[in-house]
Amino acid sequence: MQTAIVFTIIFLLIQAFGYWLELLNISHMRRFSNKVPSEFEGKVDIDFLTRAQSYTIENTKFAIIASIFESVILLLFLFGIMEAYNGWIASLGLPFIASGLIFFILLSYADTILGIPLSLYHAFRIEKKYGFNTMTPRLWAADFMKSILVSTVLFTVMVSAGLWIIQKSPGLWWLWIWCFFLAFSIFIMYLSPYVIEPLFNKFEPVEDEALKDGIGRIAEKAGIKVKKILKIDASKRTRHTNAYFTGIGHVKRIVLYDTLMEQLDKNEIISVLAHEIGHWKKKHILKFIAATELIALAALFISHRLLQGELLNNLFGIDGGSFFTKAVVLGFLGSIVSFPIGPIFMYFSRRHEIEADRYSKDLAQDPQAMVSSLVKLSKDNLSNLHPHPLYVKFHYSHPPVIERIRRIKGEGHST
Repeated sequence: MQTAIVFTIIFLLIQAFGYWLELLNISHMRRFSNKVPSEFEGKVDIDFLTRAQSYTIENTKFAIIASIFESVILLLFLFGIMEAYNGWIASLGLPFIASGLIFFILLSYADTILGIPLSLYHAFRIEKKYGFNTMTPRLWAADFMKSILVSTVLFTVMVSAGLWIIQKSPGLWWLWIWCFFLAFSIFIMYLSPYVIEPLFNKFEPVEDEALKDGIGRIAEKAGIKVKKILKIDASKRTRHTNAYFTGIGHVKRIVLYDTLMEQLDKNEIISVLAHEIGHWKKKHILKFIAATELIALAALFISHRLLQGELLNNLFGIDGGSFFTKAVVLGFLGSIVSFPIGPIFMYFSRRHEIEADRYSKDLAQDPQAMVSSLVKLSKDNLSNLHPHPLYVKFHYSHPPVIERIRRIKGEGHST
């Protein structure tokens, strides 16, 4: 039990460091609250900086409160509820797979239900206040029920298959589960554009012929075959903007938010898509998948070793613990051990974004459109133009927008 207390203290210290980092970022932003970067002069004013600062502060406060709430619930479950909950599951006398499925799916439902007030507050208080949320309560409820349905189906398949593999191959389940999850992930990437994504958004072909031709030319120039160029009705949920590739192989398609098409002109949209094409051409997605799969394989092997015996149950003083309680404890310990991995992934993600920007600049040959699109997107999304460098290292998957603009203009090279 003493070891469990040590790990809990480490967990709390990591959480406290995260909160300190958030407050540091706010303090740094306030220092520059009256300074419009030269790259944004004439595009934004002090009123924008004040509004962006207010939006960032509200989101930060919300994130800290939500994190504290989630941490308290987690620790209460680990130290006060899990043993009784496991005992109740055991009393049902169900087979291993059925017991595990009920154990984990009920926890998933509980986590979702507890998160409802936070989700509602963020959507209908913060996002609504700053003009981003366009959802009605009815649409929110419909999305919620669809998400529950989809996640239940996927969760049931993954957990049931995983537990079946564990039961059938006690010595090598870590390898077979890794193979199954990899194959299942690829299957979902094929399935999602046709089955899952249309449940939430309406997809329509882009009607602007000039835009379609421009996108087609840039994709052809990059040597990428795109099956469809679509827009989705994102505006019925949010005013935020985005564009992305979805699917793999022959189902690969470009998807544009209708909000993006409203805010950017043709050349700016093409520059955004040229950036996304850069990710494909530089194999960033493949590299990310390879890295995460290698880490997952190592994590599963270590999990296999740790789940043998009663070490994990004894660590938290759980009497009559099961394989499932050990898995929960392992997940808690994993969140602590994996803490240093986050900044490493963020570093390589930022490097990939730099490469994609460079590719977009070379492909589209329109740096001015790239710069103007970044300025507009930052303005429309109330982005913090002055993030703290340390905060960037831990939380930014993209370089700060000022750095991106300076690189595009050839004025800077720092990461």
